[in-house]
Amino acid sequence: MDVGMMMLFTNYGWDNCTDDRVWDEEIRLARLAADLGFDCLWSAEHHFNDYSFVPDNLALMMHLAALCPNIDIGTAAVILPWHDPLRVAENALVLDLVSKGRLRFGMGRGLARREFTAFRVPMDESRERFDEAAPLIIEALRTGVMEGNGKHYKQPRIELRPRPTYSFDGRIYAVASSEDSVDSAAKLGAHMVMFADRPWEMRLPVIERGRALHRQYHGTEAPRVMLTEFCVCGPNAATIEDEARRYQGKFVESNFFHYEFLGEHFKTVKGYDAYQQKADLARKGGGLEGAVTGFMQAASWGTPDKILRGLEERRRLLGDFEMNVAFRFGGTPYEVSERGLKLFAKEVLPVVKKWQAPAAAQAAE
Repeated sequence: MDVGMMMLFTNYGWDNCTDDRVWDEEIRLARLAADLGFDCLWSAEHHFNDYSFVPDNLALMMHLAALCPNIDIGTAAVILPWHDPLRVAENALVLDLVSKGRLRFGMGRGLARREFTAFRVPMDESRERFDEAAPLIIEALRTGVMEGNGKHYKQPRIELRPRPTYSFDGRIYAVASSEDSVDSAAKLGAHMVMFADRPWEMRLPVIERGRALHRQYHGTEAPRVMLTEFCVCGPNAATIEDEARRYQGKFVESNFFHYEFLGEHFKTVKGYDAYQQKADLARKGGGLEGAVTGFMQAASWGTPDKILRGLEERRRLLGDFEMNVAFRFGGTPYEVSERGLKLFAKEVLPVVKKWQAPAAAQAAE
């Protein structure tokens, strides 16, 4: 199994936690993860809010590529409606060149109304913009040429420099939660990226639909879905549940605040029906407390043994997947994040990295 570490860069849930302390702690964890056998360092793109603030994750990954030369770097994700696709492709090609083919390029369309407002981009246009920009960028990463004449991006044919040096096959990812996003990811041939925010039984039909659509569009099996989650790992079974509920609960609270999940605006925004359904479920299921309970049913927390048993059950349900694990979120003290990262790396990582997809396991026999 491929296992990365997710960096959120948040100070929601901490008292008097400065922005520079956030970045210092996350980068310290990144260096540890690179030394302890993780496969990739990932970061989201977010702006203007304590929930998460990495306004340019390609720039962040340029720094980490130099700081940590023996691990892949990834974007989960670059939010395409907020960018010129030509500049995204150029910056990605530079990063991939200097990192010698270590970039995993992930894309998303965005969800927070406040971020769209600040960028003066109508949220109603997010699906159109993503579906128009993503193929342009992928084609440019593969061929070094971008050309388009769509509704939003009229790009005269241009050759990018530096030209692509390494193949991006298998290195394209797309956030996929709604049915529209799953369809888009399948058309792009991308790894679907999903977040551990509800029981996996609820996710299974969407994951299976994404796999079926990929087979329909490409005639091949879909790449493994990447599951991003927020982990609290500790040695003491008697106290770890309280820790998990505190820190994962505070993260869910930050998520509800940033995305306004208890609001009504998703009803009127084109292409966000799935999130209105999530908001309705949250209200009917006990609001924030109900959401925390559902989150904890999906996410990894507890002793290494408990986490491994949960991952084994998830694998039986969903099939093979990739993981992207965050350890710093929701007010987690740095020493707790570091403890969790080290314990996960010591006792969970060696086990799951030996797991093989069925075809690979048969070939090894």
